[in-house]
Parts: sequence; C-alpha cells; structure tokens
Amino acid sequence: MMNQILPAIRMTIVLTLLTGAIYPAIVTGVVKLLMPHQAAGSLIERNGKTIGSELIGQKFSKPEYFHGRPSAAGEKGYDAANSSGSNLGPTNPDLIKRMKADVDAFRAENPTFTGTIPADIVTASASGLDPHISPAAAHAQEARVAAARNVPVAQVSGLIDANTEPRTLGFLGEPRVNVLKLNLALESR
Repeated sequence: MMNQILPAIRMTIVLTLLTGAIYPAIVTGVVKLLMPHQAAGSLIERNGKTIGSELIGQKFSKPEYFHGRPSAAGEKGYDAANSSGSNLGPTNPDLIKRMKADVDAFRAENPTFTGTIPADIVTASASGLDPHISPAAAHAQEARVAAARNVPVAQVSGLIDANTEPRTLGFLGEPRVNVLKLNLALESR
C-alpha cells in the first residue's frame, strides 16, 4: 500500500509546484516583459495617482460626465470583488422594474434626447464591470454633457468619435467607447 501512496504524494507535490508556482511565475514574468501595462491591470494614472483601470467600469453620476452601463456587481455597483450579473431573466418583474426606472432616469437626465434609448445604457453587462458603452449610448448623452460643460455639442460629439474604439481585429465585437477614457478626454480638452 505504501508503494502506491508515496508516488501519489510525490506526484501531487511535483504537479503542485509545476502548475501552481513555476508555470504561473514564468507566464507572469513573460507577460510583464512583453506587455507591462496590461500585466499591471491596465491602470490609468493622472498626476501620479491611479484613477482607474481601462478594464473595469466606474460609476459616474454627475451631469458633466458620460455615464456607463448599470452594474449589478455588489450592493452599490461596480464592485470588482463582487463581479456578477443580476441573473434576472428577461421576464423577471424585478428586472423589468429596474429597467423601467433606468429608462425614466435616463429620460430625466437627458430631456433633449428623443430617439430610441440604446439598450446598453439600461442593461447591465454579464460581469457588471463593463467599462464600455456603444457609440450610440455616448451620443445619446452628448447634449446633456455639452450643456453641463457649456461647450458646443459638436465638440463633445467629436470627442466621442475620437474615443470610439473599432472592432477588435476589424471583425470581433462591436465599436465601443471606454467611459473613463472619454471622461478623461473631456477633462483634458
């Protein structure tokens, strides 16, 4: 019996070291050399202070900023430690009630917008942390942001267009706007 247990224990130790320590250390080292910004979490810094990540959404609620998608991650939303969707199905009354409230809030915040509200401005992403909105969702908010900043709508629209990221590799996903980067561009103009 010991001639079966000892090799099993040795293999467990060897595989734990290989797959749990050595391999992750090598991959981390290579990634830090080849892509240091991404390996560090794609953090955005201003004046020596980290203000966010390109990969994790933040809550913006002031009228002079673009707002991201609703978040179901954590009690107040955008909690990376509690990343998850709402898990509410399309016929769930709670989801319908929340979406109606989000539509009403959007209409109240953007009274001059008369078009169809882009779906991503009232629906949460699967992770609850999506940092992007569609260009249509950004343009739906441009009049409010321009009025709050006392700048021409065309200037804000130009910033949206300049900060629109194309499809990955030209065919994957959809064009998108990183809300944090767009708001930083507003601050820098």
